[in-house]
Amino acid sequence: MGYYNSHYPPNPHRNRGNRWVIPLLLGIVIGILLVTVALPKVLQTDSSQGTVNRDSNNPNTDQIVSVDVSTRITEIVEVVSPTVVGVTNIQHQSDFWEQQEASEAGTGSGVIYKKDDQYAYVVTNHHVIDGADEIEVLLSDDTILKAELLGDDLFSDLAVLRIDGDVIDKTIELGSSEKLKVGEPVIAIGNPLGHMFSGSVTQGIVSGTQRTIPQDFNLDGRADWQAEVLQTDAAINPGNSGGALINMDAQLIGINSMKINQEAVEGIGFSIPIDSARPIIDELEKTGEVKRPYLGVEIYSLEEIPHLEWSETLNLPNDVKGGVYVWSVEALSPADEAGLQRLDVITHLDDKPIMNIIDLRKILYQEKEVGDEIKITYYRDGERVNTTMTLGVQQ
Repeated sequence: MGYYNSHYPPNPHRNRGNRWVIPLLLGIVIGILLVTVALPKVLQTDSSQGTVNRDSNNPNTDQIVSVDVSTRITEIVEVVSPTVVGVTNIQHQSDFWEQQEASEAGTGSGVIYKKDDQYAYVVTNHHVIDGADEIEVLLSDDTILKAELLGDDLFSDLAVLRIDGDVIDKTIELGSSEKLKVGEPVIAIGNPLGHMFSGSVTQGIVSGTQRTIPQDFNLDGRADWQAEVLQTDAAINPGNSGGALINMDAQLIGINSMKINQEAVEGIGFSIPIDSARPIIDELEKTGEVKRPYLGVEIYSLEEIPHLEWSETLNLPNDVKGGVYVWSVEALSPADEAGLQRLDVITHLDDKPIMNIIDLRKILYQEKEVGDEIKITYYRDGERVNTTMTLGVQQ
């Protein structure tokens, strides 16, 4: 009994004598087509996958044969990875017999950004090398070099190291962070969780630009500084600090610095924009320290508070579109001597508009020096006031 035609009457026109010939010919033709046309297309894979071959000695065993993978990310990593290094903070401790013992106090990452005839220069984070008695740099080929600390800066969280340049072949190309757009793809390279995972690569996007993060260095509950950062969702973990944030042109656009470490927070990391870092790096390399013009105020951007507070609390007129408000004034500071008070709103420096903290810093740090006079325009109780002050030095 046949299963396929058991419910249908026989075909009176079928030639029973040659009924096997036509199916046989069709089977041969279909088999040839499968072998010559369809099978190669089935076995053909995307450039990012492997191909499957049979082992001639054991036909039942599949082998994965790797193929060349050429994507933009792999090309960037190949170019940039040799310029990203590990940084080891070594501190001396005395035992019971007061004998010095060197121990590893922490590890981080760094980026080789410059080389001259004798030395190569590495930028990393201040908190990576803070308190170090010795510093070692681990190259991508596992070579370990002694490093000299040229200078570091608490407020920017940057430090510059100098190493022997004879074994250094590549330096990273510096890009620009000014025109970065939210959503732009980026790559983070560093050494998360120590040197065991050195050269780790993560991918993400720019999640935000011109962010400001309050920093409380002396842990007194008050912000001592507002750090200007880029926000990214590229994975940044302990040990990534000081590593590179790279754009799709294989250029350094940020120095990875921190992340929000809370159980409820995922994928929020921060990087120091290279445009902000570059002048600080240059100054640390040349002088070992950063001397900043100083106002003596704790300030916040107006954009951080609801618009309702602009009019009801700060009494600002409707034509004020941005600025920074003074939260506190240090005694005997330039701002105190110039008469600034709590809740004053600064809108102009030297008649140039100030929309936020970043605008203020650009004028203060890029156009002014310690000892210069500066004109400040601010609002108090709805009244526009002008004053001048002589800039002090940030301690």
